[in-house]
Amino acid sequence: MNILLEFFVVTFKVLWAFVLAAAKWLVRPKEKSVAGQVCLITGAGSGLGRLFALEFARRRALLVLWDINTQSNEETAGMVRHIYREISEEAAAAAHQAAGDGEEEVLPPCNLQVYTYTCDVSKRENVYLTAERVRKEVGEVSVLVNNAGVVSGHHLLECPDELIERTMMVNCHAHFWTTKAFLPKMLEMNHGHIVTVASSLGLFSTAGVEDYCASKFGAVGFHESLSHELKAADKDGIKTTLVCPYLVDTGMFRGCRIRKEIEPFLPPLKPDYCVKQAMRAILTDQPMICTPRLMYMVTFMKSILPFEAVVCMYRFLGADKCMYPFIAQRKQATNNNEAKNGI
Repeated sequence: MNILLEFFVVTFKVLWAFVLAAAKWLVRPKEKSVAGQVCLITGAGSGLGRLFALEFARRRALLVLWDINTQSNEETAGMVRHIYREISEEAAAAAHQAAGDGEEEVLPPCNLQVYTYTCDVSKRENVYLTAERVRKEVGEVSVLVNNAGVVSGHHLLECPDELIERTMMVNCHAHFWTTKAFLPKMLEMNHGHIVTVASSLGLFSTAGVEDYCASKFGAVGFHESLSHELKAADKDGIKTTLVCPYLVDTGMFRGCRIRKEIEPFLPPLKPDYCVKQAMRAILTDQPMICTPRLMYMVTFMKSILPFEAVVCMYRFLGADKCMYPFIAQRKQATNNNEAKNGI
């Protein structure tokens, strides 16, 4: 009898979850503030990582930027400092105007700073040592954005084992190390936010990028399991957001093409658009964001259709071999580089 009662309660909760989800489509939730909170972003030196840093800077978060490329990481930090100066100037002007009008004094913004660290997230020891430096020099991290990613750009049988291992280490294993480094304090405070920047190729796959798909599937699995673990521990103050964008025009997959008749309806995403959509999801504690929304439908169809039907759909869209032009370009670039260096 108890299980029947429980079943009806669960059914009600499931239906209520649908109602709440629909309500969020109609009424935009209020975005939370991250002002003064320490936000750590991996792979911050370029691409989406750089754009995430700029968006969090505009919201007055204290930035900790990790990247293996010191120069590009410092360039991102310079952009962040420029945003911080603009914020300080605007706050000073507002305070001056308020004082002149005899209004209540406007408090200046918190001490905004950006910290840069050169870190190879594929190396566990490097992650733990750098995390310890962050705790000592900056403080505890409140928002962790696992964004760093690489792609080998080779067919499976042509891909060196070292590149396969590096793809798995950076795109998947690194999430374990960074989370293990910063989650304990979040659990203690029951406060924090962990963001996993995965890919639509972590929800459905395509030919030619087996290592990349496997790494992103791994990142998605890690994120979902972690989210369930936090729920099971009743740590509702720690939020998680999974970001799964379609192909983003950052140059990472330059040359990738779907069917030319379909491409105008499903072009590569602009990086700014992708990050703004992800930021909205993060700041409203949305558990998952796929961009564009059509990706939800593709994932659903992959789950219910027979495999041969999925193959037919892929071939119609030109998605079955969409990575082949990209791989060919990477191979040609590699050969040209080897010839140039006399290898």
